[in-house]
Order: sequence, then structure tokens, then C-alpha cells
Amino acid sequence: MEELVSIIVPVYNAERFIKETMDCVVAQTCPRWELLLVEDGSSDRTVSVIEDYIREYGEKRIRLIRQPQNLGAARARNRGLEEASGRYVAYLDADDLWVPEKLERELAFMKEKNAAFAFTGYEFVNEDGRSTGKVVRVPETLSYRQALKNTTIFTTTVMFDTDKIDRDLLEMPIMKSEDTALWWKILRNGYTAYGLDENLVKYRRAGRSLSSNKLEAIRRIWNLYRKAEGMGVLNSAWHFCFWAVRAVKRRV
Repeated sequence: MEELVSIIVPVYNAERFIKETMDCVVAQTCPRWELLLVEDGSSDRTVSVIEDYIREYGEKRIRLIRQPQNLGAARARNRGLEEASGRYVAYLDADDLWVPEKLERELAFMKEKNAAFAFTGYEFVNEDGRSTGKVVRVPETLSYRQALKNTTIFTTTVMFDTDKIDRDLLEMPIMKSEDTALWWKILRNGYTAYGLDENLVKYRRAGRSLSSNKLEAIRRIWNLYRKAEGMGVLNSAWHFCFWAVRAVKRRV
């Protein structure tokens, strides 16, 4: 029997996209999954949309978990991790999409590589979910040193095997760019990230204020080098130059 995959989705004011995101999970060819929707204090109709979906489809594998207030994506993912029952954990953002074979292909890949941490390729799509023509290729592996210079790992593509990585290590740091900080923390502890170079994810760019604010992105990554990794100014600047070049190439 296939192992259970726990899918963790932080949800905040996502009424416009969350039904389509739930649809892409229900359409997965992987037979054993649970979907944990961690609602983070939305002020729109997000909760109603999720509750209507669960009632209409009778989908018992979907759970709505409500935070007491808006605490941010990192704490929402950590709450989902606490509630997760599966051996494997996958992250999905509330406005992103998976192709139907995503979980099945990535799970098989992890077993083939005996991997604790995997990520996949992806493509940028517009607000309506249509491809922009930009597909991001991923390397076969990433070590800690390589990841410091490379922004390839995207949150909606990752999967972890909690039989190989302690769940405490998967807890996201409470800081900006918490996802990148988590990848670095895991890899710093001696793990390798394995890349499945297949386009299995659709990354919806429209309306993502943090990603579109270039100065804010620069500040966040710089702070990761200086504060999360404790690097000096020169070492931070050296790694930052590589990060900047790859970030531009990824989006052009």
C-alpha cells in the first residue's frame, strides 16, 4: 500500500483561487493523500468556499484547520505539520496548481533516489492559470553550499520524507523568506535536496506582492545571509551576487 502524503496549504484571503487549488489535489493520480487547509484569519469568503466544497464533494480527506488569528504563512505551515498524519509532507500554496501526476511522480522519484527532500520543476502562469511560456529547470541535486547561491527550490514543489527527516527540523523559521530559510536549515544539517526536472507545478505570479517588490526581495535575502546564516558582509555579498543573477535568469 502507498504511504500517505500530507498536503499542507496555508490559506489567507484566497477565495478567488482556492477551489481550483482543491480541484488539482482531488485530481491527483496518487491514491493516498490528505489535504490540510490551514485558514489564517481570512477576511473574505475563503472559509465558506472551503466548507461548501467539502460538503458538495463529500471529500473526507480534506480538513479545514482554523488559526485563531492571522499569524502568517510560516506559522500556518507549522500548524499543518503538527496535524499531519502522513509519512510524506508536501507544501502547496493556495493559488498554485499541480498537474495530476505531481504527487505520484515525485513520490516515485523520492523512492528511487532514497531521498529525504525533493523538489520539482515548474512553470510561471498568469492570473488565469495560463502559461507565460517560462519553465524553470532544476538541477539533479543541491547541497547547502550550492543552495546559498541558487533560488531554484520553490515551495509548492517540495516533498519531505519524515521517516528520514525529523519533523522538528521541518519547522519553518518565523522570518521573511521563511521557505528559503527552511531549505538552508535542512541542507545545513547534512541533507541533500534532489531535483526532479519535470514541469509538474504551475506558479501563479499575479498579485504576489512580496515576489513583485524587488527591493523587498533583495532585503529579505540579504537578511537571510546576515541573520539566519550568520555570514559576514563580504561572504554575504559574494553569495548574493550569484543569487541575483540566477533570480533574474529564472524570470526572464
